[in-house]
Amino acid sequence: MTQGEQTDARPPDGAGVNGERARAPSATVTIPKTLDGVATALEHAAAAHRTTTPDRATQSMRAHPPSFAFGDAVDVPASVADATPETGIELVVPRSLRALFVTAPLAYYLGADVAVEANVTPRLRAPDVGVSLAFDALTADVPETLARVFWLDCVARSAGPNGDPRLAERDALADLEFDPRAAYDASPDERLRRYLDVPFDRVADRFPEWPLAMHAAPNLGHVRVLPFLLDRLAFVFPPETATLEKQELVSRSLDDFYRGAPGPVATVEMLKPKARPGRTQGWLADGAPIDVFKTHPAAYRNHLRYLRRDDDEMSVAVVLNDDSMAGEHDAVADIYAARAQSFPMDVSLHEGLTRDELAGVFESHHEFVHYIGHCEVDGLRCADGHLALADLDETNVETFFLNACGSYYEGLDLVKRGSVAGAVTFRKVLDEQAAKVGTAFARLLVNGFPIETALRLARRRIRMGKDYAVVGDGTQTLSRTDEGDARVAYLTSQPDGDYRVSWRHLAGSGHGDHYELDGGLADRPRLCGNPAEFTASAADAAAFLDGTDQPAVVDGTFYWADEAAATLRE
Repeated sequence: MTQGEQTDARPPDGAGVNGERARAPSATVTIPKTLDGVATALEHAAAAHRTTTPDRATQSMRAHPPSFAFGDAVDVPASVADATPETGIELVVPRSLRALFVTAPLAYYLGADVAVEANVTPRLRAPDVGVSLAFDALTADVPETLARVFWLDCVARSAGPNGDPRLAERDALADLEFDPRAAYDASPDERLRRYLDVPFDRVADRFPEWPLAMHAAPNLGHVRVLPFLLDRLAFVFPPETATLEKQELVSRSLDDFYRGAPGPVATVEMLKPKARPGRTQGWLADGAPIDVFKTHPAAYRNHLRYLRRDDDEMSVAVVLNDDSMAGEHDAVADIYAARAQSFPMDVSLHEGLTRDELAGVFESHHEFVHYIGHCEVDGLRCADGHLALADLDETNVETFFLNACGSYYEGLDLVKRGSVAGAVTFRKVLDEQAAKVGTAFARLLVNGFPIETALRLARRRIRMGKDYAVVGDGTQTLSRTDEGDARVAYLTSQPDGDYRVSWRHLAGSGHGDHYELDGGLADRPRLCGNPAEFTASAADAAAFLDGTDQPAVVDGTFYWADEAAATLRE
């Protein structure tokens, strides 16, 4: 693709919710284990772009980047080399994996040539148009620049042939002398120059929070994960920690009420990642983080394996291995059964399984397994002993919830042996609170919420929410659910008795797209991640929630929409 070439910006056949879930690399770039090799791979990641216009901001106009593999020499398939754009943009970084990891998303999105040089300040250049931007504070400057370029692309796209000029965010730039149509028509390097001239910091808070950030240890073992992070346009940061205050992990002494067991529970030493921008965050490094999902390279390889399956229906297995927890079992079984009426889902119920029987559940293919029972140092408790999931040769369970005390390491072993993601606990959990989290999580998951978002919301049902975590790729969703349903209503009471309603779309795949509320409640489309807001009386707010199956947070308290509507009518 030559510099300035404006390719056809129509979405390809098959794009959309289901098509995007099947995203996978179509080629492999082979590189040596060198810094120059990694730079070469990053240059060719942009071969995934179907256009160099601002339409690239919508995911349907970017295929999945090619996968990266290591070999003795560089090997770039002709299809990738031919599709790599020539944008006139260059990124020069010092000779370190850390710099390459942090700048990778920006290089990919801009289609920049990448060079590593000794003892240089990282710099973004476009020589033909006079751009030379130094990144003195790499981990702050690079994400800010990517966000600037991406959101201005979204506004410029609204002026193009496939855009919607009613986009609400255009108002933010009305006083900044920004011409969306001129930016749309400009070459990639000239467009970058225009974007850097915009005082974007004055309006940055009018745009959505960035949907994904990854704290990734910059090592060669993680280079092969980069294409998956680039596909999601994740910010990439080095893994740094902050002080974990004791009050963040509330101490408890209610042993009689724990979902515990006579045997010892595995001890997990938790750490607190340094605060970074990003609504959802992952940790691709050593240690057990709180408040972000703990991922592993195997999760992304496993995801590709399941894309090749062509099952007629989704399989969900619910396992109860302690009769005293039957309440949660019955509640989640009802949730899955009700959802099965809307789309093909086979729900199987299991109770009191032996080690061999439970191993069989994890070795068989299920899109989701919900385990309710006990977990001890020796593994998941069964009718005849304990099953250590590390002893399985392979698991064929895509996602899971191990709702048992101290299940973190067992869940991580599932990911290492074939799963994509799952919810786990760090330590002992209160039985009643575990049931609340389990039922809320199940309902959110089958309504299209990504697994990390589902758990983050479900944790709001209890005080001890930090006892729960996600291992694997926290952006994973159940395949036949609709991420368009992943919405939450936030209602805040006003002094006059009315409510300020903020309706937020939390799906990860809609980054750069826009949405409109049904019923004319918001008069213009908004970028996914930005709330649609309006003021309503308590009665009107309740009517707005009627008939929906989404969560609603009223003055900080989590409800389901029907519960919130009833509360508002009291």
